[in-house]
Amino acid sequence: MFKVEKPEYVNKTFRIDKKLLEKLEAIAQKENISVNALVVQCCEYAINDMNSGNEDHS
Repeated sequence: MFKVEKPEYVNKTFRIDKKLLEKLEAIAQKENISVNALVVQCCEYAINDMNSGNEDHS
């Protein structure tokens, strides 16, 4: 059965190096997505890559 799910979001503040933020902003603009969406995708990618080993980091 189809069920509509709404993801839950939270606000969190992080400090990011200015040069890294500039790189993220440039990539986000080029890809036509928000910096937030890009950061989430980068984090998910890094965590998934980390989990490709034997350790469970979930």
